[in-house]
Amino acid sequence: MNRISFEEVQTTLAGVLRKLGFSTPRAQSCARLFAETTCDGVYTHGINRFPRFVATIRNGSVRVDAEPKRTAGFGALERWDGQRGPGNLNAHTMMARAMTLGREHGVGCVALGNTNHWMRGGTYGWQAAGEGFIGICWTNTMPNLPPWGGVEPVIGNNPLVIAVPRNAGPVVLDMAMSQFSYG
Repeated sequence: MNRISFEEVQTTLAGVLRKLGFSTPRAQSCARLFAETTCDGVYTHGINRFPRFVATIRNGSVRVDAEPKRTAGFGALERWDGQRGPGNLNAHTMMARAMTLGREHGVGCVALGNTNHWMRGGTYGWQAAGEGFIGICWTNTMPNLPPWGGVEPVIGNNPLVIAVPRNAGPVVLDMAMSQFSYG
């Protein structure tokens, strides 16, 4: 089996993103998130999904330079507009924001809208647990699954992530409806 180093994957993906208009730091961060996902064995949301991500940039669904913008806040609770920016960068930024709120208030809750696919949801659970936080993340999706006994997709995959830090290593549950719908 041929293997490509993590650094080569990240560098290659970042180069593609730079050509698509990403700044160098954003290209490197976005590429790292894709490469880490693949390195961790979640191929469906790592580099295997990268061509689809590139297509969403090219068709205008993803704005490469868009940064999340806070639209409301009340202490430990905030709402943000992702402005159609890259979903994995938006989600990573919002988990960092939730942890900042957690340090200030003991708990932090951030709602993010107007974004796109966050790729592997577990990424943000690992991010929280790595900093000593319990993380709970979820999102909705377009209808992509049929209900039991059905053939037409009418319910979303709706991922849920629960992460708990502990001395023996964090516990991160990263699941979605499809895990149960498809067995």
